[in-house]
Amino acid sequence: MEGGNAAISPKGTDVDWPESLQILTTRRDPPTLTTTNATSAATAQAAHLAATVAAEYPGFWPETIRGLLVHSARWTPQMETQLATAGNSRRMRANFIRRYGFGVPTVERALRSATDALTLIVQDAIHPFRRGALREMHLHDLPWPRDELAGLGEVPVTMRVTVSYFIEPSPTRRGFRRRYRYASHQLRFDLREPDESNDEFRKRINKRALGEEEERPTRSSEPDGWYVGSEGRNRGSLHTDVWTGTAADLAARGFVAIYPVTGWWKELQARDQSHIGARYALLISIETPVDEVDIWTPVAIEAEVPVAVVET
Repeated sequence: MEGGNAAISPKGTDVDWPESLQILTTRRDPPTLTTTNATSAATAQAAHLAATVAAEYPGFWPETIRGLLVHSARWTPQMETQLATAGNSRRMRANFIRRYGFGVPTVERALRSATDALTLIVQDAIHPFRRGALREMHLHDLPWPRDELAGLGEVPVTMRVTVSYFIEPSPTRRGFRRRYRYASHQLRFDLREPDESNDEFRKRINKRALGEEEERPTRSSEPDGWYVGSEGRNRGSLHTDVWTGTAADLAARGFVAIYPVTGWWKELQARDQSHIGARYALLISIETPVDEVDIWTPVAIEAEVPVAVVET
């Protein structure tokens, strides 16, 4: 969100915040116009956008609204110029995302889907652990516009995936010193590959979840097409990545897994709240460059999204 701009002296030695480059706002006492900048300005605008989404969709959870703000963001042309210098280096891409996030969100993208741009939103709760072991994962069989995507063949398309949830911080200081000791639980997402069966996909996810649980994840071959990749996006409690490829390839990917990896809930069983359920929001968008192809209507016909809860 807009936070105003700083000015640098001609020699590049001094930084100033002139009022002409700041955000106009109001002052309470005395009532007058003034300016604001930086985090104060950006936070107010983010809160306004979140409130707008909540008013439009009162059934959305805070997890969903938080995810939607990031999911609807796009990089500006100036940001993309910088991002282009990263090339295929996922490490450099991750560094740029630390600087820019995923861009600038807009209320239009957050609230609406066009015929050539589709957003699927799932709100659910998962039970991560039971008696110190992984308990379940969720397999979402999405109402995917398979025929429409397959008909586009080699046309390039973009898919954006976001998973948003809140964690319970560790009650002890040791959570700050070890990766798996601060968050109560962590979630991951993955999509079925075009050449995988559902059973093969479930087995692969089980293996990956257990690998992270044992704190020695193996570097598997990363599927092509993801901008950030699993190693870069699996931090914090909001995970976003962008996949690009052909429409025909995307047509076979409408099967998504949400699975837990370890956290202190697993280790402190007396404090484990898994039985209550950990809420999450899954957001998936598909964008095509072909305006004449309607990918929204076939999905809208299916009112409910089935989800299979699989005991692990």
